[in-house]
Amino acid sequence: MGDYGRPELSTDVAAGLTVGVVLIPQGMAYALIAGLPPVFGLYAAVVPMALYALFGTSRHMSVGPVAMAALLVASGVGPLAGGDPARYITLAVLLSGLIGIVQLLMGLFRAGFLVNLLSHPVLAGFTSAAAIMIAASQLGGLTGLAIESEHVHEVLLEVANGWRSTHMLTLAVGLSAIVGGVGLRRLFPRLPVPMIIVVAGTLASWVLGFGDRGVQIVGAVPSGLPAPAVPGFSIPGLASLGASLSLADAVALMPAALAISLVGFMESIAVAKVYASRYRYDIDADQELKALGVANIAGAFFQSFPVTGGFSRTAVNVDAGAKSQISALVSVGVIAVTLLFLTPLFHHLPKAILAAIIVVAVAGLVDVRGARALWRIDRKDFALMLATFVATLALGIEEGILVGVALSVAVVLEQITRPHIAVLGRIPGTDRYRNVRNQPDAIVEPGVAVLRMDASLFYGNAEAFRDAARECFRTARAASPIRDDTGEPGGAGGPDDAGAPDRRAVLVIDAYPINRTDSTGLHMLHEIAHEVLAQGGRVYVSGVKKPLHEKLVAGGVTDLIGPEHLFPELSPAVDAASAWVRGEPAPVVTNVRTPAAS
Repeated sequence: MGDYGRPELSTDVAAGLTVGVVLIPQGMAYALIAGLPPVFGLYAAVVPMALYALFGTSRHMSVGPVAMAALLVASGVGPLAGGDPARYITLAVLLSGLIGIVQLLMGLFRAGFLVNLLSHPVLAGFTSAAAIMIAASQLGGLTGLAIESEHVHEVLLEVANGWRSTHMLTLAVGLSAIVGGVGLRRLFPRLPVPMIIVVAGTLASWVLGFGDRGVQIVGAVPSGLPAPAVPGFSIPGLASLGASLSLADAVALMPAALAISLVGFMESIAVAKVYASRYRYDIDADQELKALGVANIAGAFFQSFPVTGGFSRTAVNVDAGAKSQISALVSVGVIAVTLLFLTPLFHHLPKAILAAIIVVAVAGLVDVRGARALWRIDRKDFALMLATFVATLALGIEEGILVGVALSVAVVLEQITRPHIAVLGRIPGTDRYRNVRNQPDAIVEPGVAVLRMDASLFYGNAEAFRDAARECFRTARAASPIRDDTGEPGGAGGPDDAGAPDRRAVLVIDAYPINRTDSTGLHMLHEIAHEVLAQGGRVYVSGVKKPLHEKLVAGGVTDLIGPEHLFPELSPAVDAASAWVRGEPAPVVTNVRTPAAS
């Protein structure tokens, strides 16, 4: 804020007003997704947004209700509410507090890395499926039908079976809002299209009497700012919100709290990083967790349902010229004024308008372009995205997240337990070495096996490395010249001679990519060295960095293979190995770094 002045303040005020105008209809619509009265979408945009502005590290992100979190709220709270509206509201608000506690603890314990449990393909598949589920959940509001089902295929079946009961005026209002919203967004992308649709729909409803003609309207919206209260529990000196809850209710909400904490943070940090990169400033992931945690905890005491950073509102904020979180505080002011003085204006707003706003908003979340790109680039990632997409649609939101996390963890485990291991050969005319599979003309010295693993050596991949080293050394030994009784090399032997005791071979390990190892890795190096030495061979290691060198010395590997067989670079190691196999003096290595200095 050191260079902050009047020009920045004026653009922040303009951006804050713009986002506030967009947030009013958007928040009300997302409250419907969460299964809450529309006014709770406004409550969620007051205290949480203000607190994130104070504690967050993103200058541009707009925090508030978002479609994804709202759908997760409905999925997590619905089965526990038992059809009681008061209990539903209380559970939803309590859920915000639980999410805040989880996020705050994650931030305090620096657990921002847990966001990596959901890979990009998994998140894309989950988001695309959730967008379809959100759109399907609004079909009742668009058609006037009472939809009871939750799964997409069941909703579509209900709509198909009940199409004769469709309220045609409601359908006309909803479709008009969708067409108008899409058209205005394409023609005038900078206009606050949702607010325009809300104003036009409310005026039409008031003038034409939609409410008297069977169209469901929002009705009375409570005025005033949310009063502080404890959701569901009695604390002396503090008011209690809604129905009385038990500790068992809080425990039952924890799966949803964990899911929303993870997914909400992923969406939020993705938004924050995009604009931090564009405008060249840093984001602290752990501080972001703390800021979101504080926002959700405090929001729970002011009747807010869970919030996080949103893509669309942040884009509007940036396009409107926001320079800092001052714009968010201005947006809070807009919402506060609306709650204090303007809520009666929403009485005639058709719910079909809010449903249309939701459908238009989530249409862009179905990542068809990303799926096509994954199909071209990486079929495994495409399968990951497709599996998460299908699981979310078929099983449900929380189950889809669990499947996505499980698949992501499985992929990570597969990658770390099956690292890339390559046999190397020298590029002709150079001192560079490449994978012989990718470089067919690479020179492989007879009797010299050059092996590289592109990962640290630890218990998860130690056996894979040992197996690769065994095979690599066996192949090299089979190709080594057979030495006669005079000590001179004879002709190259074949596989049948691989067990000859006088066949020299060297296993050269390019250890430059190995940053660290553990006790299992050291044990496996011992095992490899013993096997090679027992067959009359040698083990050379090159490119050893200081941390690994210290482990090799402490673990006795250096003494076993011989300290003179540690080389700072790969090329001298291969030259020395080749000379020994041929029975020649080892070349002198000069002007190179020692491993301990690497």
